[in-house]
Amino acid sequence: MSEKRAIEAVDEPVTVTSLVDDFQNLGIEAGDTLLVHSSLSALGWVCVDAQTVVDALMTVVTEEGTLVMPTHSTQYSDPSVWSNPPVPESWIETIRTQRPPYRPETTPTRGMGAIVEAFRTYPAVRRSAHPTLSFAAWGANAATIVDDHPLDNGLGEDSPLARVYNLDGSVLLLGVGHESNTSLHLAEYRAAIDQPATENVAPVLEDGERVVARYTDIETDTEDFPDLGVAFEAEDGADVRSGTVGAADATLLPQRPLVDFAVDWLEANR
Repeated sequence: MSEKRAIEAVDEPVTVTSLVDDFQNLGIEAGDTLLVHSSLSALGWVCVDAQTVVDALMTVVTEEGTLVMPTHSTQYSDPSVWSNPPVPESWIETIRTQRPPYRPETTPTRGMGAIVEAFRTYPAVRRSAHPTLSFAAWGANAATIVDDHPLDNGLGEDSPLARVYNLDGSVLLLGVGHESNTSLHLAEYRAAIDQPATENVAPVLEDGERVVARYTDIETDTEDFPDLGVAFEAEDGADVRSGTVGAADATLLPQRPLVDFAVDWLEANR
């Protein structure tokens, strides 16, 4: 969205105060564990951009709750499978051997949006050590959620996603749809469906030295996530709250029922 269109999308500037009101009207409360997926451009014209959204989310959740965002860095994925666009085959080995190590404190996210990139830099935000599938968290249970994130099966049973599940957390889709809903990946690990194995190598730091970590995972797929999300929202008794935040459509969902539903849905439909 261009800045002109962003101005035209709202009647007045989107501010911390207006966002706090919108988030509270949606049902977000102090003390919540909240996993956020977001698009800054969907909100309309935001005064001071991404940090305004982060400040508002922190204000609503408070330090008694926990704010969580995926901070993935796909620049550390296997370059041989990059397709949008692919890189020349002659580059692949150079990329693998010359990439600097992943550093949780400084490595930028890729394709995650401006709100996520701002959030990861805030004081007291902790980021997990997974080179491709990291999460960042702030608040009461930040360490519980992101510390000791295993490299193998990075979105699976001992991942930050599963820890949000154990804490009975919620998912906020802020200007994005279920195609961005990483919690549905946890259901992929739990569902009895065929999931081919993958392997990746990525440079990380160990005792201050660059080392190459090798880890395995499953081949995830988001193609059917929009249909899955629509089915969950239509489920009888689903506690789904929809509203407008700034100019954006927003949806608040309970993560545990969502994941449990998704396991059954994937087994029946994929």
